Amino acid sequence: MEPRNPRTSELLAAIASADGEDRIYFGDLTAAMRNRAFGILFLLFGIPNCIPMPPGIPVICGIIIALIAAQMIMGRDNLWLPQWLAKRSFSRVDLRRIVKKADPSIRWVERFAKPRLPLFADARARRIVGIVGLILGLALLLPIPIIGNVPLGIPICILGLGLVERDGAIILAGYVATGIGLLITAGLGWLIFQGALAIF
Repeated sequence: MEPRNPRTSELLAAIASADGEDRIYFGDLTAAMRNRAFGILFLLFGIPNCIPMPPGIPVICGIIIALIAAQMIMGRDNLWLPQWLAKRSFSRVDLRRIVKKADPSIRWVERFAKPRLPLFADARARRIVGIVGLILGLALLLPIPIIGNVPLGIPICILGLGLVERDGAIILAGYVATGIGLLITAGLGWLIFQGALAIF
């Protein structure tokens, strides 16, 4: 029997619970994930936008997601990080907290996830995911009140999960979620703009 590839939830749990230093360096994380780094990092930096986080976190996540997406558009097989980012670290405790909150939702999606529709999940299709991810990453830089960046964080997580599981159906669902998320964000932005005009 061939060994089973670990599921996304298992990979995230292994990263969060691994023994080692109290802080995790982005460079080490990327090297450990190899060609699965694109999807895993989409998930890791998409999840904080789906739960309450201190101000400024969405901006950092957006920059990193945009950097990852740009390399997907370029067709890179392995993720490259600039030294200033590779040497940055984050707390393993914070990662465990984020993974714990996201785990039920990820496991629920995994019940339906499986390698399928390769036309939407192969190396060429990954460029399209990169274009969508770049748009979402740049949109995260916008300050959106009320519901924050949840409408943008959800499709990023869906796309990341689809990449890791090589599931074209989930990636297609991520495209739909992206359209909905961008419409909600644009609508809120328009309301804020109109409100500002009314005040001034």
